[in-house]
Amino acid sequence: MSINIIAEIGINHNGNIDTALDLMNVAADAGCDYAKFQKRTPSVCVPDQQKSVIKETPWGNMFYIDYKERMEFDAADYNKITRNNNIAAFASVWDTASVDFVEKHIDPDYYKIPSALMTDADLLLRTVDTGQPIILSTGMSTMREIENVMKYLLPCHGLILMHSVSCYPLADENANLKAIETLREFGYPVGYSDHTRGIHMACAAAAMGICMIEKHITLDRTMWGTDQSASLEPDGLKKMVRNIRAIEKGMGDGDKTEIQECEREALERLRP
Repeated sequence: MSINIIAEIGINHNGNIDTALDLMNVAADAGCDYAKFQKRTPSVCVPDQQKSVIKETPWGNMFYIDYKERMEFDAADYNKITRNNNIAAFASVWDTASVDFVEKHIDPDYYKIPSALMTDADLLLRTVDTGQPIILSTGMSTMREIENVMKYLLPCHGLILMHSVSCYPLADENANLKAIETLREFGYPVGYSDHTRGIHMACAAAAMGICMIEKHITLDRTMWGTDQSASLEPDGLKKMVRNIRAIEKGMGDGDKTEIQECEREALERLRP
């Protein structure tokens, strides 16, 4: 089975729908399978004590709640996103109202539960109710916590566990790729959400037999935003996709009952 490659647009569009559509085209041009966004209801997701905090933004100083509202796309924006036929889109959902919104305006192949919300029982149950496959990001979580969450997700129609370490950007020494094998103990397909700079960890994860890889993308790493520096620019994304597809081919099927046809000439020439 081919690895599904997800281009995580997230909030790197900075609230600009044209930038979002450009990023979708970058993802499609690189050969990704999906573009992913993040959907929140800021009035629900932003803690009350944070709503009136002043945040410096490219649009001037504003209350944090106003900044978060500015970053959200409305139904008209998502209509443009779903009309982009170059690549399919879905979203991480951060609250139950966002599940309702995504279900109505995107009708996605997957829903993703972000690491920060993986213990939100109401969100988990509402997402299960959609009947769609669920991707569960497991950053900031222990095996015991993940096991406790499973009781809410087991009725879902397809579950993928995503190894993730919630640091942005993530240092190589903290990537803990062996946790991919640990997560397989649950008996479900495992993917990897990569927050390191570069493509080497994503490629290493591909060689471990993951089913899905997620990587943040940007038009330019110098753009304003917290996720830009750990994101891939268009050329880097193309290189990652190309390398992952090559790794998939190179993994083969593990069969050693016969030598490969390409070895026969060397066998005849080199073995006494």
